[in-house]
Amino acid sequence: MGPKRLRRLLDGFDSREAALIAPAEAWERLGLPSTLARQQPRGDATRVQSMLDWLDRHEHNHLITTADAAYPMLLKTLPDAPAALFARGDARLLQEPQLAIVGSRSPTGGGLANARAFARYLSRQGFVITSGLALGIDAAAHRGALSAHGATIAVMGTGPDVIYPREHLALSEEIVQAGGLLVSEWPPGTQARKEHFPRRNRLISGMAEGVLVVEAGLQSGSLITARLASEQGREVFAIPGSIHNPLSRGAHRLIRDGAKLVETGQDIFEELAASLGARLRQMASDESDLAPDTGNASASSAHPALDPEQQQLLNHLGFDPQSADTLIALSGLTPAEVSSILLMLELAGYVTTLPGGLYMRTV
Repeated sequence: MGPKRLRRLLDGFDSREAALIAPAEAWERLGLPSTLARQQPRGDATRVQSMLDWLDRHEHNHLITTADAAYPMLLKTLPDAPAALFARGDARLLQEPQLAIVGSRSPTGGGLANARAFARYLSRQGFVITSGLALGIDAAAHRGALSAHGATIAVMGTGPDVIYPREHLALSEEIVQAGGLLVSEWPPGTQARKEHFPRRNRLISGMAEGVLVVEAGLQSGSLITARLASEQGREVFAIPGSIHNPLSRGAHRLIRDGAKLVETGQDIFEELAASLGARLRQMASDESDLAPDTGNASASSAHPALDPEQQQLLNHLGFDPQSADTLIALSGLTPAEVSSILLMLELAGYVTTLPGGLYMRTV
């Protein structure tokens, strides 16, 4: 039974217990299929016991139903909101204002830097940073919030005890230990399945005040999240990029379709602060770099750590992708020199490689 049918069933009775013991005819009167009503599923006792065992295992393991005060207010308004959420960590975060950050699983270095910077800034302004624990932009968003000692929520397409991808086992533990939250509509023990992740995306957008798309191709699942956010009445933000970067095309399409173009985290904060008002916590900090940090990963054109030839090549590269042959022609350096310098710049984090043998600066 999916969330819409389950909600129809629960809304039709005074209690969950009453719904379970009602005759099949009562289910049919609510519009539920007769085959489903006649089956009257009672649940698998072994599976139910495994859920109870998981809940008893740690005080930070939670089952949150729509009847609980901890259930996210925004999510509850959706017609396909899950009847319950399984969570691990600080469930109080579900009542805090959230900003979702999503994007490509294979981003450029610049995309990763932007995701971290925006998450860090917005976390400091009082937003809980929500994402999907996936590779790439999702992980960068979670880590950006953690770097600011802020809160982050990972919405999962598996059970709350099954970490996917496995590379993020340490990240998931860091999120919980730092006071964050892992949340899923799937019971403990549920393994990753392809069809779970589009459903997961509606939770990411449904719990948040807005969704920021950092980098996304035209076939990216992040565009599904953005579309759901728009349908749910949430704000959609997108960071523009180079017209030559295929990972900018998804964001550019969203902007053409009405998403708000943003260049700094302050753009998002100012857009949402008026409606949220006092719900946002203004996070004071004595860190010297807080004031100029507005969630833009770009830096000045001069980098003292670079030697003159490295700086020259970086200036020629600019923020549009270039081929090595173009850089050789522009700089007057030999092919061997350009290849060596590009490698050093990439290792130092100044440059990232793109498909087709292209290079693009990240700072």
